[in-house]
Amino acid sequence: MKKNAALLMGLSLLLGTAAADARTPDEIMAAPTPEARGQALAAELAARNGGYKDLSGDVEMVLRDAGGGEARRRFSLKVLEKPVANAGDYSLIVFDAPADVKGTAVLSHAKIGDDDEQWLYLPSAHRTRRISSSNKTGAFAGSEFSFEDLTGNDGRKYDWRLVGQEACGSLQCFVVDAVPKDPASAYSKRVVRIDTQEMRIQTIDFFDRKGAKLKTLTYDNYKKLKDRYWRSQSWTMKNVQSGKSTSIVFSSMKLENGFTVNDFATGKLGG
Repeated sequence: MKKNAALLMGLSLLLGTAAADARTPDEIMAAPTPEARGQALAAELAARNGGYKDLSGDVEMVLRDAGGGEARRRFSLKVLEKPVANAGDYSLIVFDAPADVKGTAVLSHAKIGDDDEQWLYLPSAHRTRRISSSNKTGAFAGSEFSFEDLTGNDGRKYDWRLVGQEACGSLQCFVVDAVPKDPASAYSKRVVRIDTQEMRIQTIDFFDRKGAKLKTLTYDNYKKLKDRYWRSQSWTMKNVQSGKSTSIVFSSMKLENGFTVNDFATGKLGG
């Protein structure tokens, strides 16, 4: 295992429902340029998502090879929303199963305008090591998610450009090019599809440094938490070049657990 918020959503891309003063699709499209429309949409996503405080969940991860073979892993996830200035979310992943990875932990402190900080705890060696920024393109726990994907959910890390709208399943979606500001990113761009009704991310296409499509992340089974925040309970990352895929399914997800910065200190690894 090497460097992986955003997994998930990080892990994650954790987006909220419309607030009372949410912008309508027409208001977003009224911005004068594709770049201005993209930035308006990014700001809307941030506004809808802000204020959830923290998140916890129990997760099953299923790794599938091109031939259909499967391997399963379980982990717990904790996320703390933007705890300090010029920061993204903090996240902590601790594996519960199988036995050969039990206790392995990945701690991530996302940064804006600077290299993310990440640490890996290996129980077999009883040691914590810092993951260098050069390893952020590595696979997280052998999955199709990279360590960069774990901390790459903050919209401030990208230049946004709204390129249009299109159908995505039964929904209508904004289509946005998000180009990483970090020159060391593994991706030349991400193409994000966001439904115009609830502003929930439906899919993200990741393009490699050569401009070829590398993988697609699909979000399913959205549920509303705290009567305000939409959260996807099932994520699938499909590598279109290798045929491999990884699914992440939450069996539980809870907001406002009362986490603090101290819960995401390196001293907590292995504790």
